Amino acid sequence: MFLRKISLLFVVLFLTVSCSTTKTGLSSDSDPSQNELASNVPNYVLFDIDSARLESDSRSSLDKQVEWLEANPDINIVIEGHCDERGTREYNLALGAKRANSAKSYLIAAGINRSRIATISYGKERPVIQGAGASVWKENRRAITSIN
Repeated sequence: MFLRKISLLFVVLFLTVSCSTTKTGLSSDSDPSQNELASNVPNYVLFDIDSARLESDSRSSLDKQVEWLEANPDINIVIEGHCDERGTREYNLALGAKRANSAKSYLIAAGINRSRIATISYGKERPVIQGAGASVWKENRRAITSIN
């Protein structure tokens, strides 16, 4: 587990350094926690309880991702599916996969080549906000797009 965390740290550092010299529009201080792939391009969408259905605001965010991906054809992405803390581990892993694949399907339908998009589900294992309650759970029901 320790080696995995160290490896992840090196990957994040590598991406941060490499982004400072690329033509993607990402700056050297780009960070997934800023909630943008690039200026005005959100990197996440939220979902309702027990749902992988994309609402209109989620489709709007994905439309911005489509425009950005079309302008950056050399970039591949990974979409992470996440859930809130409720439900079993197995249920949330399956729901997280559905959420990631829902976003992926939308991007593909909009013309992004499927070979550029990977998906992974973390279920409830990586909450963006710790705690309980409606506002916390809402933020944790998401799909995050990051550069692969």
